[in-house]
Amino acid sequence: MAREGGPPAGGGAGEKPVRADARRNRARILDAAEAVFAEQGASASTEAVAAQAGVAIGTVFRHFPTKPELLQAVVMHLLDRLITEVDEMVGNQDAVTALFEFCSRVMEVSARNRAVFARLAETGVQVRVGDALARLRPGIDLLLERAQRAGTVRDDLRPAELIALLAALCQEALTDEWSKPFRQRALTLLFDGMRRTAKR
Repeated sequence: MAREGGPPAGGGAGEKPVRADARRNRARILDAAEAVFAEQGASASTEAVAAQAGVAIGTVFRHFPTKPELLQAVVMHLLDRLITEVDEMVGNQDAVTALFEFCSRVMEVSARNRAVFARLAETGVQVRVGDALARLRPGIDLLLERAQRAGTVRDDLRPAELIALLAALCQEALTDEWSKPFRQRALTLLFDGMRRTAKR
């Protein structure tokens, strides 16, 4: 008989909620870390992350024993979210709007999390935006193909070229020198170059 208030006997049925709780806690920690680092910089304390997530500091360390591990996990969390957003854009928006909005979103994420990338570099971990965008390649391929089929984006633009251009812009956006209006201007110039015109 199980003790009153304790887990059910047998272990198997009682393990799933624990794993589910652990997954939820990990996601909450990563969401909190993203928000805290964006607001306070990547030098913000792990305690601040724990408080934002509503978990004990020990819970944070169980998932991410070191600060660099937490920072790297935040980057991967951002990429996973972008992959999900690509899927949603493909299903819910017209072709060119989805492609341009996705490019804008990637730039926004890069700029918002510049402190995370900078702190990782200080620890010897260089995050190359081009390598990170490679994980998004399937979604980028699909978005670009749809926009080209719709006749709104030039046919000779290749996915690798788009990724290279977007990576270059995002890499610069990781510095403090690019203001939000400047980033928007850079994207406008990129989009103008991507559009199909009568001259082509």
